[in-house]
Amino acid sequence: MSMMSIRAATPRDREAIRLVEEHAFGQQAEAGLVDALVTGGDAVVELVADEDGQVVGHILFSRLFVQNGGKSFPAVALAPLAVEPSFHGTGIGGALVREAHIRLKDAGEVLAVVLGDPAYYGRFGYSHARAEKFESEYQGDALQALAWGEAPETGKLVYASAFGSALAA
Repeated sequence: MSMMSIRAATPRDREAIRLVEEHAFGQQAEAGLVDALVTGGDAVVELVADEDGQVVGHILFSRLFVQNGGKSFPAVALAPLAVEPSFHGTGIGGALVREAHIRLKDAGEVLAVVLGDPAYYGRFGYSHARAEKFESEYQGDALQALAWGEAPETGKLVYASAFGSALAA
């Protein structure tokens, strides 16, 4: 019986995280994004799923701001979420999302945004309806939000600078 645990990512997990991201997405863009977010100090919650000492899943929430009328409201962006392909369908992704949400709420975060599959992220409470009034270059059905408290419903989403450089690469 294997034991899967979810824990905070540590510096010694960096190489394993890079491999999980590359395997899950079949390219290096997401791994580069993770490195840039962590190096830039924009990571808010970063967790790994550890199966018998091997990192098989990874999730990162980075700092995002909602700018509205000269005010800047802190929020978080979920990106990326990755699970080793051989572990797909085992519930690791969902476990990572749920544990990260607990840690984010405990830390006082009230708004999370994700760009992803509505059917998947909808299971965790994300909805496009909650994000549709935000101004974003990523605006569309895949842009979803989840609020745990009082949070803006309109404004411009300003992602960490790593998003612009990583996605342009």
